[in-house]
Amino acid sequence: MTFARLSVGKRGEELASAYLAKAGYQIIERNYRCIFGEIDIVAEEGDNIVFIEVKSRRSNAYGDPQLAVGSRKQKKISMVALNYIEEKHKHSRNARFDVVAVKLLPSGPTVELIKNAFELAFG
Repeated sequence: MTFARLSVGKRGEELASAYLAKAGYQIIERNYRCIFGEIDIVAEEGDNIVFIEVKSRRSNAYGDPQLAVGSRKQKKISMVALNYIEEKHKHSRNARFDVVAVKLLPSGPTVELIKNAFELAFG
């Protein structure tokens, strides 16, 4: 991964975390990793544990950032989330998957939260 892509992702995650905190989410972990992959942000909102994928773009050339969370990515995030729930003993909690789309445009950044972006995915 190039430094430019890494810095775009890092900046997007910083903006997403600030946005989520302002929206009432309690950030539990960032960049949770396990053998199945990584989840950008794990948070609590009310009674829910929320697994959040952050997608950032510097332009509209490849479409909206959230479009990058396709079925393959959803399955991977689901596996990581199940591992997290097992590892942290969060079985009694309701879980949800959100996506935060960040655009880092010359006119200024925009942040869009998509709640319940997808369901638990298998196979």
